[in-house]
Amino acid sequence: MRTLRALGAAGAAALLTASVATAAPSPPPAPRPQLTDAAVDKAVARLDATVADMMRRTGVPGVAVAVVHDDEVVHLKGFGVRRTGESTAIDPDTVFQIASLSKPISSTVVAGTLTDPDEWNRHTALPGFSLKDPWVTGHVTTADLFSHRSGLPDHAGDLLEDLGYDRSYILDHLRLEPLTPFRASYAYTNFGLTAAAEAVARAKGTSWQKLADDTLFKPAGMTDTSTEFSAFINNPDRAATHVKNPDGTWSARSVRNPDAQAPAGGVSSTARDMSRWLRLQLADGTLDGKRIIPADTLARTHVPEIVSQPPATPTARTGFYGLGWNVSYDDAGRLRLSHSGAFEFGGANTNVTMLPLEKLGIVVLTNGAPVGLADAVALDFFDVAEHGKATTDWLGLVGSLYAQMEAAGRSPTDYAHPPAGAKPARDSAAYTGTYDNPYYGRATVTADDDGALTLALGPKPLRFPLTHYDADTFSFETTGENAVGRTGVTFADGTLRVEYLDANHLGTFTRQ
Repeated sequence: MRTLRALGAAGAAALLTASVATAAPSPPPAPRPQLTDAAVDKAVARLDATVADMMRRTGVPGVAVAVVHDDEVVHLKGFGVRRTGESTAIDPDTVFQIASLSKPISSTVVAGTLTDPDEWNRHTALPGFSLKDPWVTGHVTTADLFSHRSGLPDHAGDLLEDLGYDRSYILDHLRLEPLTPFRASYAYTNFGLTAAAEAVARAKGTSWQKLADDTLFKPAGMTDTSTEFSAFINNPDRAATHVKNPDGTWSARSVRNPDAQAPAGGVSSTARDMSRWLRLQLADGTLDGKRIIPADTLARTHVPEIVSQPPATPTARTGFYGLGWNVSYDDAGRLRLSHSGAFEFGGANTNVTMLPLEKLGIVVLTNGAPVGLADAVALDFFDVAEHGKATTDWLGLVGSLYAQMEAAGRSPTDYAHPPAGAKPARDSAAYTGTYDNPYYGRATVTADDDGALTLALGPKPLRFPLTHYDADTFSFETTGENAVGRTGVTFADGTLRVEYLDANHLGTFTRQ
């Protein structure tokens, strides 16, 4: 019998490797479909009652739902009204703003322009676009920006959009944002993804809207889908966007123009059109027997690129982000793809969720600001398909998560109630003047005849009356998609610092 000593080091290593390889267990079997037609039918049959109940509980004015199973649209229906106070009903052809549900639409468009999955790793070369680290600028790819792993901070550039800056200005000024480790950190960035999509369109010598039209919308018969705000606002069958009033009612007070970040949040569509896109996704890029998107470049969008949600407990599952998709795997090993969309300003909330192995997907569109309804309908639907009943109150759970996210951005200081013994402000002349900031541009502070101060920000500009809080600190009510209630403005040594603009230490303006 040969011994390890006789074999020598190399021979022993080879024998041990062979032994280990022989003894290694086989990989687990691939997951298999588990949902029967009867289970899906039961979940579909419950949908109308689920939507009606959640609309009653939240007051959301209008909803549209599409369900696809085995390449068939098995449910397509509208609920409620397009606008509160009016009677025109939502139908499957009513156009909704779909907010960040635009991201998987846009990754589908990009996939349709590629001939090989490796082209997702192509360097993003948009003229004028750079990041703070020149090395990252030279290496960042389409995949990096579509999966939010470029190192840009969370929602970088969104506050510039709120102040009225256009896409060109915003993309140019992302070079000032601090970066976290490249490809090792996840932070959701609308304008990073927008830069990548614009670079793809530029490389094709066309606009993003035309690229989307020619690559996806027209070939797939998505006749009422657009990336341009004008198409939404001019459509006579559009769902007005609504926000919730303090008394619990809903009002169509405003509408958001998301053109600056069109690839990330600017798509508008209908339940009918989205059902066609769901069919295409679940059929690996084909629709009605016709190849629309290459199967391999589309499949790449469904692969995890970065950890987006580390497991909270030892038994919890990791959440990933792919290319425009939230990617996860259930206890049976099945791939689950999803994405939500939400506009706080104006008001919209949407969700798409798919189990590709089961050839099953749902899309939920609403015309109300996010209170959890769209996500909860989708979660309830799959819960019933899996277990025959809802195992939790999904609306209560998701609604509380949205409420927590909204509260998280608010200042810890209650500016509505100055402290006891607050110091008086100085004369208004100590604060008035022009201030400059390399990221946010110019700010001006003016005083009226009574000495009341107004802060002006942005290119238009937007004007914010200042309320005194304590000594040289004032406050104003924020507006826009990223509004956080009252925020502080502090004057010191020829500078002013705007609290909610300063999360990444870019919010200090210097007096000129």
